[in-house]
Amino acid sequence: MIKTIISIVTPVYNEELTLDSYFARVLPVLEGLKERYDFELIFTNNCSIDKTKEKILKYQEMHPNIGLINFSKNFGYQSSLLAGYLESKGQAVLELDCDLQDPPELLENFLKHWEAGYKIVYGVRTSRKESALSNLSRKLFYRLINLISPEDLPHDAGDFMLIDRKVLNNLKLYNVSNFYLRGLIFSQGFKKIGVDYKRSERKEGESKFPFFKMLSLAIDGIIAHSIVPLRIATFIGLFLLAASFLFAMFYIGLYFYSQNIPAGFTTIIIVLLALIGLNSMFLGIIGEYIARIYIQTRNDPFVIIESHHRSSFQDK
Repeated sequence: MIKTIISIVTPVYNEELTLDSYFARVLPVLEGLKERYDFELIFTNNCSIDKTKEKILKYQEMHPNIGLINFSKNFGYQSSLLAGYLESKGQAVLELDCDLQDPPELLENFLKHWEAGYKIVYGVRTSRKESALSNLSRKLFYRLINLISPEDLPHDAGDFMLIDRKVLNNLKLYNVSNFYLRGLIFSQGFKKIGVDYKRSERKEGESKFPFFKMLSLAIDGIIAHSIVPLRIATFIGLFLLAASFLFAMFYIGLYFYSQNIPAGFTTIIIVLLALIGLNSMFLGIIGEYIARIYIQTRNDPFVIIESHHRSSFQDK
């Protein structure tokens, strides 16, 4: 009996402390599904400076279905995840973080939906053990990007999802930099379904997504999937142009029909400051798009592989 291959992609960066817990929890899940599926585990190592690489290679000696891709430097989470997707051999691929905040036990449920014909099965975070401010900011971001994007991007859905091979193959067609990977996946329009779950807190190691990295990812997501910020700048610019014209007509009329023209120093200063501020903001928005055009024209590789320890499936 030929079994269906399912790949699991796990990006890692300094996850030495979490790997034992990861394997202790993931391997029994895969063992319970081995009657129907073969599994490969692909780790993409963003140039960790601890013992992450050595520890994974030790596990590979016991489990040849483990593969490890080491990058020459830290290319970031999104690029490492995409590299793992493109290297996978499975008919479907699951993203699973090493911190296990997303439960690997949901894999069986995901596979049932996939077998039923859904090409994308994604986790929906109904709750997460983080600060109220962090939870609120994430909820606002998911709703904002869905509001301004022409695509239907699910609320409260991260990268924890099972993706069909057809969806993964289409990722090769995109030639974009500063991409928002889950946006590229959902924007393809394939049949998808969400599965609710409660996200756990990280118990070992440190989070690799501090506030400014999350902010950078949010900016990439908004700009990569919408031209609404540029449209807002255009409409407000037209409004200010019309308002300036009306004010100019008013002061010209005042000049001809009134003998007591106020100096208007305060008004002029306020208007000038407002215009400088608005112009700066809009130039910043335009600059974000121009920067991405510049990066895109450079056509840099999204990752550079230093070494590749292939799984038994990748050798075939």
